[in-house]
Amino acid sequence: MSVARNDGIWLRVMPAVFVLIWSTGFVVARLGMPHAPPMGFLSWRYALSIAAIGAWIVLSRGAAWPREARQWFHLAVLGTLQHGGYLGGVWAAVKAGMPAGLAALIVCLQPVLTAAWLSWRSEVHRVSARQWAGLWLGVGGLTLVLWHRMQGGALGMGSLLLAVGALLSITIGTLYQKRFVQPVDVRTANLVQLAAALLVTLPLTLLEHESMHWNAHLWSALAWSVLALTLGGSSLLYLLIQRGAATEVTSLFYLVPPCTAVMAWIGFGETITPSMWLGMALCATAVFLVRRG
Repeated sequence: MSVARNDGIWLRVMPAVFVLIWSTGFVVARLGMPHAPPMGFLSWRYALSIAAIGAWIVLSRGAAWPREARQWFHLAVLGTLQHGGYLGGVWAAVKAGMPAGLAALIVCLQPVLTAAWLSWRSEVHRVSARQWAGLWLGVGGLTLVLWHRMQGGALGMGSLLLAVGALLSITIGTLYQKRFVQPVDVRTANLVQLAAALLVTLPLTLLEHESMHWNAHLWSALAWSVLALTLGGSSLLYLLIQRGAATEVTSLFYLVPPCTAVMAWIGFGETITPSMWLGMALCATAVFLVRRG
């Protein structure tokens, strides 16, 4: 009985833990991006994550691998989309000059895009009117939270295409997992996905002219990316999508920019304006409407 109760508590807090971990990506970008090219940083992140998860699998001795070749293929496609395409697109867009706030707003349109696809294609997973209201309310809240971070930067066609590509990658990846990926051990699933992402990302480092400037900030960013964002955040995202409806899970991304703003306020002394507080309240209301719809 106590085990079942503990499992129930973990399932209830899992979304909140995911949002907190995923929101720290801002800290990683702030620490790591000035010292490394995007594809170079991500290649190191994937390689070190593969080593860490590999050690985890060996030490645990109980991780089950996918049994069918097509599941290996589906996991590889998922890793290419959710790791290679999403992270690569966001980092490259910001490095190319897009304001970080605008990049965050673009990729956080994922819940609306996911809901639109499900309403059009699915006969089972219909999005209710209350959920649609929550989705668009979330877009408004995000705009208020991120408005001050949309200023500056050079918005070129290249950076815009990269950000839109990241949005499509994470959206298609979420829908792809719900449709094709069968439940499997999160450790082995993550390792297969990361290996595929590394195979896609590593050749792109040849196009980068900037070198890695190894220092304490870069090492800290890499360590957190591996231990928290990949082993923690990516694993939780995989489990949440596996267990929940796509629209409800993706609505959690509305809470990431507000949570990041609070972290930046605490850690870096960045200002939170009244409009940002209002935006945070709207985002929280939006997630409530979507998950209760």
